[in-house]
Amino acid sequence: MTYIAHISEDKRIHLLDNHLKCTAELASQFAAVFGAAQWGYLCGLWHDLGKYSEPFQRMIKAAHDMMDDATNSAYKVNHSTAGALWAIKKFGPLGRIFSYPIAGHHAGLADWQADETGNAALSVRLKENKLLELATKETIPPEILDKTLPDEKPPKGADPAFWIRMLFSCLVDADFLDTESFFEKDKARLRGQYQNINQLLILFNKFMDQKTIQAKDTHVNRLRKIILERCVEKAQEPSGIYTLTVPTGGGKTLSSMAFALHHASIYNKKRIIYVIPYVSIIEQTTDQFNEIFGDAVVEHHSNLETDELDESATKMRLACENWDAPIIVTTAVQFFESLFASRTSRSRKLHNIADAVVVLDEVQLLPPEFLKPILCTLEELRKYYGVTMLLSTATQPAFIPQPSFNFDGLKDTHEIISSPLQLHKEMKRVRVEILKSLDEIVEWEELIEHLKNYPTVLCIVNRRDDCRKLWQMMPEDTFHLSALMCGAHRSQSIAEIKRRLQEGIPTRVISTQLVEAGVDFDFPVVFRALCGLDSVAQAAGRCNREGLLKEGQVCVFRPPTEPPVGHLRHAAGLGKRLLEKESLDLIAPEQFSKYFQELYWLQGQRLDQHGILADLQDGELRFSYRTAAWKFKMIDDRKQAPVIVAYGEGAELIEELTRRKPDRYLMRKLQRYIVNLPRYLHNKLVNEGAIRLIHEDIYIQGHSAMYDDKIGFCADRSAVYAPDDLIV
Repeated sequence: MTYIAHISEDKRIHLLDNHLKCTAELASQFAAVFGAAQWGYLCGLWHDLGKYSEPFQRMIKAAHDMMDDATNSAYKVNHSTAGALWAIKKFGPLGRIFSYPIAGHHAGLADWQADETGNAALSVRLKENKLLELATKETIPPEILDKTLPDEKPPKGADPAFWIRMLFSCLVDADFLDTESFFEKDKARLRGQYQNINQLLILFNKFMDQKTIQAKDTHVNRLRKIILERCVEKAQEPSGIYTLTVPTGGGKTLSSMAFALHHASIYNKKRIIYVIPYVSIIEQTTDQFNEIFGDAVVEHHSNLETDELDESATKMRLACENWDAPIIVTTAVQFFESLFASRTSRSRKLHNIADAVVVLDEVQLLPPEFLKPILCTLEELRKYYGVTMLLSTATQPAFIPQPSFNFDGLKDTHEIISSPLQLHKEMKRVRVEILKSLDEIVEWEELIEHLKNYPTVLCIVNRRDDCRKLWQMMPEDTFHLSALMCGAHRSQSIAEIKRRLQEGIPTRVISTQLVEAGVDFDFPVVFRALCGLDSVAQAAGRCNREGLLKEGQVCVFRPPTEPPVGHLRHAAGLGKRLLEKESLDLIAPEQFSKYFQELYWLQGQRLDQHGILADLQDGELRFSYRTAAWKFKMIDDRKQAPVIVAYGEGAELIEELTRRKPDRYLMRKLQRYIVNLPRYLHNKLVNEGAIRLIHEDIYIQGHSAMYDDKIGFCADRSAVYAPDDLIV
């Protein structure tokens, strides 16, 4: 009998034996990177054993009118569980290692326990022995069934839950790729056609040589050159975790890429993954890398939009699926949520993180409530998967292990800059001062009088409603920046502000903290509402950035409103205590050690606030993958909800959306025209008719007045705001 895995629309047959063996070979190749080739092979070989069953073969033939009896065409057949059952039958409890990836290769990694996920639990599915009986009563080739337990052993000390997750990634990607090669040969041929790391290094060096020739001979540029040279030198050292502690404006982006490229070239690393904290700033970094490397750079974030007819855009979309390009630029949300994801689409790329160089930009912005699971996973990648980490920031957080505080941190880190304190002193370009006392509130009216004294000034506040209120009280030509503006709007405003600054045109800006990471503004004067010390340092990085003034001015003030409840308010309290010691250099590296000690170490169990590590630790391999994924949400969509706004091209796209069903391409384009609102506010506006539902879970602004071309989304007005929810 001929057993079928897939049938194309033109009735071509993908033989099941071939699909299993090809998937096995691919999964083996992927898993070999972390020493698990045999395990990957068996996952691939057994993942579709259930397709040998007579019910599945009848179903697939009926669905494509290849048999007289087509009554079963709509019948669903579970083909994923048989292979999982076979692994248990062959290897006993150790078979669970195979069962999670095989059973989940369509539905995603499951929880073991039935009481949490009902019939979807793996323990329940492994009781369906009839599925295995239906498959094995068919004529399955012995070279597929008769296999022994792999000789390879997982590394001693490696986390079993993460090891299984990586096997799952290998299987899912292999299955997708082999299926794609059958259904879409043209698409498959576009994969992997990139320049290698050594070729990219040549392009980078050429770019940097030209940049050096064109750069003005300033004190700041001389220091940037020293930092770059130090990164290249340090790149020769073995794989591990490195830190790059450089003041803002010190050229961290290009220097960190220099380290990554040279290190990858020397140690044959497969790719560079550059992780950026916010979607709002990813374009700036990507544009710079595109200028150097061309289409070798793949962006992967929620605001990505491409031309579906363009071949290079198709290559980018394909690379986003499994990160097989040499340079990936992504967000912290995409990177870290993928490390804890259960869905196939999010997990598929994980195996390609192995043997890579990962640059974590602005690492101090990692959310404290997820810090323990994040750091544990980074350690796992370093120790067992050949990943070199570079943690880049001006305010290096205190990740050194502290047993007395039950803080495991990151072990064996290496600082690239030999003396961060000395570098800070040499690059110091600003004076931080306190406006009045931090025990005294500065009313908005008083603050405005100060701001009006400067033709060019940046003022950063903690809340979106503060930003709007203050902007409304300022002169008409003042710019507003907050997350109440959609991505396209923010990008245009930031570009215009940069142009004016470069041309010396007077420019006043009121912003939330979204400008503090990665936005290369250069203001002579910056005002900052009371906040954490790391945010003060980031604000200072928007002041006298190029060192053209003898000294820039940063003024910290206590606003009429408190920071939002939680981490931001706690950080502001710590910042206040340190800022009050005016005799100190308030943004020197040693201050951050004290600051982060209290911010992180003293929080204890709150560093794994949701108990994610407990979900993924069990001596009998009873893991709760789906529950952990549900808990690990850096942006909690249960607290926020999106609305599409009619800004610029967004108006045309909304009109198009009302005429037809949404597709992936259209929704990608619409990502740049989305504003996220607190869910309670979103619900209120829906009930009032101010926001309209046009497709399932897709909402648009109800009328034109809801979006202002200067300040963004207007919920009309602050009466419906809960201030603690409106931040950034």
